[in-house]
Amino acid sequence: MENTLVSQDVLTGGEFLIRESQPESIFIPEQFNEEQLMIKQMAEDFVKNEIDPVRDKIEKQEPGLSPSLIKKMGDLGLLGAHMPTTYGGMELDTNTNTIISDVFGSLGSFSVPFAAHTGIGMLPILYFGTDAQKEKYLPSLITGDLKAAYCLTEPGSGSDALNAKTRADLSADSSHYVLNGQKMWISNAGFADVFIVFAKIGGEKFTGFIVEANSPGISLGNEEDKLGIKGSSTRQVFFENVKVPADQVLGEIGKGHLIAFNALNIGRFKLGVMCMGGNKVVLKMAASYANERHQFGQPIGNFGAIKYKLAEMAIRNFAAESAAYRTSQLMQDKKAAEAAEGKPYGQAMLEAAEEYAIECSILKVLGSEVTDYCVDENVQIHGGIGFSEEFPAARAYRDSRINRIYEGTNEINRMLMVDQLFKRALKGQLDIVGPAWAVQKELASMPSMEKLEGPYAEEIKAVSDFKKIILMTAGGAAKMQMDGKLNLKEEQELLMNCADMLTDLFAAESMLLRVKKLSTMPEKPQPQSLYDDMLQVYIHDVTARMSKNATDAIASFAEGDLLKTFLMGLKRFLKYPPVNVKEKRRLVADAVLKQSGWCF
Repeated sequence: MENTLVSQDVLTGGEFLIRESQPESIFIPEQFNEEQLMIKQMAEDFVKNEIDPVRDKIEKQEPGLSPSLIKKMGDLGLLGAHMPTTYGGMELDTNTNTIISDVFGSLGSFSVPFAAHTGIGMLPILYFGTDAQKEKYLPSLITGDLKAAYCLTEPGSGSDALNAKTRADLSADSSHYVLNGQKMWISNAGFADVFIVFAKIGGEKFTGFIVEANSPGISLGNEEDKLGIKGSSTRQVFFENVKVPADQVLGEIGKGHLIAFNALNIGRFKLGVMCMGGNKVVLKMAASYANERHQFGQPIGNFGAIKYKLAEMAIRNFAAESAAYRTSQLMQDKKAAEAAEGKPYGQAMLEAAEEYAIECSILKVLGSEVTDYCVDENVQIHGGIGFSEEFPAARAYRDSRINRIYEGTNEINRMLMVDQLFKRALKGQLDIVGPAWAVQKELASMPSMEKLEGPYAEEIKAVSDFKKIILMTAGGAAKMQMDGKLNLKEEQELLMNCADMLTDLFAAESMLLRVKKLSTMPEKPQPQSLYDDMLQVYIHDVTARMSKNATDAIASFAEGDLLKTFLMGLKRFLKYPPVNVKEKRRLVADAVLKQSGWCF
C-alpha cells in the first residue's frame, strides 16, 4: 500500500489529517496512575455525597444551594485544579483535569454553574489579567468565595460576537469607563460576584472588562424558563451607566476578541469531555432498565433492537472518550513544551488550547451529538416511563439539547474547524498541499496489489484512506476556488461535509490508536476481542458516512467527467471489508448488560 502520510509522534493542531500517530504517543483512561485514580474517586464521592441527594432541589434552584455547592468544591480544591499554585490552585496536569471534567459530566444541570465558573469565568483572568487582577480575584475564585459569570451574548449578537452593542466610554478624567448595554443567556448571573464583560470602547474597540456584580447600575432580568438545565441560573444582565475603574480593563483595548475566542477553545474541549462523561451515566440508566424491564416473558435487553441501541451508545462514546483523552495529551505536551521555554503557567495553557482549536471544536461537536443519540435512545428504551418527568431519562433528554448550542453552535464549530485548517495551511503551519498532491499522484497510478498484513492492517489502511478522501475532496474544492469557480465562504453545506469527515477521521483514528495500545496491555477491563469488535463496527460505519459526505461534497462543485474522476477516486479509498455488525454489536451489548452500564 502506498502511504502518502508522514510519521510523527507529537502532532501540531490539525496535523492528524496529514500525519500518522503511534499508540505510544496517546493517553488512554486505562493508564490512569494512582494519583489520578485518587482524584477521580474524590470527584465521584463529591457527586455521590453532595449532588445526588439534592438533585431535585438543584432543579428548583433552591436559594443559596448552587453557590454553597460551588464553595464546597472550592474547599476540596476542585475549582482550582487547573490553576497555578501561586494563587492557591492545585496546578494539576491536563489529563488529570480532564478526568475531573469527565466525572463531572454526571452533574446534570449543576454542570453549568461549575463549568461557567471554572472555565469562561476564571480563565480570561488567568490568561489575560494583569498580575494585580490575578492576585485580586483568582484566590477567591479558586476557594469559591467569589463566583464568576461571562457576559458576551446580546439580543443582537450571538455567534457574531463582534457585533455587540454594549459600549464603554472613558470618563473625562480617564479614571473609569461608563458601561451601558444588555447581555443575555448569562449563566450564573443570579449569584455571580464577578462578571467578565465585553463592550466596545467608544462604540468601536471590542474590549474585555472585569466588572464587580455589586456595582451601582447593574440589574438582572428574571430567571429564564428554559427547556433544560433548569437548575442553572440564566438571566439577562443590564448595565446602566455602570462605572468601571480603568484598571479593570482585561487584556488590551480593542483585543477583546482574543479573550472571547481563546476562552471558548478550552470551553469547547471541556464541554465535549463532560458530554462524554455524562453519557456513561445515561448508558447505566438505559442498561439497568433493559435488565429490569420484562416483556414477553424476558428482559427487554435480550431483544436485538435494544441490544443495537445499547451497543451504539457504548461504541460511539468509546470513540468520543478516545478522542478526548488523545486531545488532552496533545494539550499537555504543548503546555509542557511552552513551560520549558519559560512561559508562565497561564500563557502555556492558553497556547496549548489555541494550538488545538480544531480538535477542541471536533470534540464539542462529537461529544454533544453522541450525547443527543444516547439520551434519545435512553428515553426510547424506557418507553412511556422515559417520557415521564418522575424518572431521570426525561431530564437527561432535556438537559442535553443545549450542548449543541452553547460554546458556539455545532454549525459554527463545523465551519471553524475547516476555516482553521485552511488558515493554518495558508500560514505555512500545516502542509496540506504536499500530501494532497501525493494523493493526486496515487490516483493517477495503478492500484497496489500488495496484500495487507499484520494486526489491524485493514483498520490502519481504512484510516489512512479516510485522510486521502478528505485531502482529495478539500483539495478539489480549494482548486475550484483558486480557479474562480467557487467561493467557499458561500458553500456552507460543503464545509459541513468536510467538517463531518474531519470529525469522523479524528474519532476513528483515536479509537484505533487506543485499541492498538490496549492490545499491548496485559490487564484491561474487557477482553481484547471486544475492543476489536467495537473498532470494526465504528470503522465500518465511518466508511459509509465518508462515502456519503464525500459524494455530497464532490457533487456540489464538480460535474461531468471531473465528477466521474473524483467518484472513481473515492471508490478506490473505500475498500474496508464488510463486517458482521449485528453479531459484534450484540457482544458489546451483552458486556454492557452484564455490568448494567459502562464497562470499559
